[in-house]
Amino acid sequence: MRPVDEVPLSRTEQRNPHSAAIDRMTTLDLLALINDEDQRVPAAVAEVLPELAAAVELAVTALAAGHRVHYVGAGTSGRMAVLDAAELIPTFGLEPGRVVAHIAGGVHALTRPAEDAEDDEIAGAAVAGEIVQGDLVVGVTASGRTPYVRAALAAARACGARTVLVSANPASPIATGVDVHVAPDTGPEVLTGSTRMKAGTAQKLVLNAFSTATMVRLGRTYSNLMTDMLASNAKLRDRQLRILAEATGADVEACRQALRDAGGDAKVAVVTLIAGATADAATRALAETGGHIHLALRRLH
Repeated sequence: MRPVDEVPLSRTEQRNPHSAAIDRMTTLDLLALINDEDQRVPAAVAEVLPELAAAVELAVTALAAGHRVHYVGAGTSGRMAVLDAAELIPTFGLEPGRVVAHIAGGVHALTRPAEDAEDDEIAGAAVAGEIVQGDLVVGVTASGRTPYVRAALAAARACGARTVLVSANPASPIATGVDVHVAPDTGPEVLTGSTRMKAGTAQKLVLNAFSTATMVRLGRTYSNLMTDMLASNAKLRDRQLRILAEATGADVEACRQALRDAGGDAKVAVVTLIAGATADAATRALAETGGHIHLALRRLH
């Protein structure tokens, strides 16, 4: 093991001069300082949008070809990845297993500390057992050097998968071995090294934008409406009817009938209502256009 003074500090591990006196601040001043630092995060993310766009294109290519996207992370980064992957299923009707998250320490690490798991390179490399050529692997690590993530990305490359690194360290030593490095420079944390703060917020913003843009590009929305969402409870069923009404201008009863005729498929219902087509014709048009409503409507017209 290298001595501590030989380990280069990433930006996320450096001390923040603005917060040196936080243990002597009033509660309000402390919260104001945290809030001021948090406001730097969106600007840092904005600086890396070109790299994020390149990552989205890799994800679209993989998923459109029937392959998968894998998130790999540890600690806060891993929990952010698990959250993002899980929410794609109800929000966009994404089939389970298309975007999967691997967290160091396994499911236990979602609610319990498993800090030693991030050093487990054997477990990281083992992730490759679920990866094939054509998949995309997205490593998420604030420091940009987590061994579990590094090993997973190296193993993924060996499988022929494309790779993306999401970090808060522009100088990450892992970055040279990936296709795309998305690295919003959020700087030192208010509490030194506590990357659940600004770096974690940046990861949430990046993953939200990455997955949402990917789903939109794959035709999982119509305009800004969630036409592919899973209506699994009363609230969501009501929302689904409102979405149909917003998308088509039809009244609620017409939307309800169209939804029944479509077998509960809101996307098919949208096409039938706008194009005046049968559910069968709408289904065929959507299948022929990769599920993109605009293209299906153009084909029917």
